[in-house]
Amino acid sequence: MSETKDELAGVVDLFGELTRAELAEALAELAFKQGKEVDESAFEAVIEDGVRDFYLVEARADADTGEDGETVLVPGPVAFPALPDNAEDLPHIMDVPERTTDREGLGERVKERLAEEAETADEERGQYLVDVSYDLEAWAPVKADDVRERLDES
Repeated sequence: MSETKDELAGVVDLFGELTRAELAEALAELAFKQGKEVDESAFEAVIEDGVRDFYLVEARADADTGEDGETVLVPGPVAFPALPDNAEDLPHIMDVPERTTDREGLGERVKERLAEEAETADEERGQYLVDVSYDLEAWAPVKADDVRERLDES
């Protein structure tokens, strides 16, 4: 599988949301379907890169019981989800439960994460975070002006 971050987001988007373990399983299934040998131990690093760069965002899934469920990944504000070859077969191969997340609250949590990272970001990362802040405003009903001001100050 091509390991672009938009393709990672595309695999997650295909299901709506996936746990890290489910995404790793999906990547392994894709590699098999594509006839590629891959080191499955590298999947966690690929997934973490997607999270670090806001292509994937961690959220808490709402369980049917009304309790907070497990941590899942959803496509993030900078992602343009794209399906890698053979990805359309994944829902037929994998049994993934339906989950829901609080999408409004998710935007606020991403904004909080941006604000936290703004405190320690170097110039290059700071400029990236400014770009993410604009993407965030298009992705969720939040305003990130204060985060951009903080980044401009540093």
